[in-house]
Amino acid sequence: MQVYENILEELYKTLKPFVPQGLEIGEETDMLADLGLDSLKVMKIVESVEDNLDISIPLNILPDVRTVKDFARQIEKLIGDG
Repeated sequence: MQVYENILEELYKTLKPFVPQGLEIGEETDMLADLGLDSLKVMKIVESVEDNLDISIPLNILPDVRTVKDFARQIEKLIGDG
């Protein structure tokens, strides 16, 4: 569970600049509906997470990512498989 918590913490830091003022980000935060991310912002986030966690995120996982929790779980799988 420690790996998941570390991933979540990293995601919160990475997403912070994209969070609208007054919104509290959490595991169930919808990355498109709540944060209003467009494809360019998503790619910047993916690139930042890749750099910070030293992993490569395949773009084919992105359709399965809706919430912050979804993204953290996908990254957790990648780290576990790596």
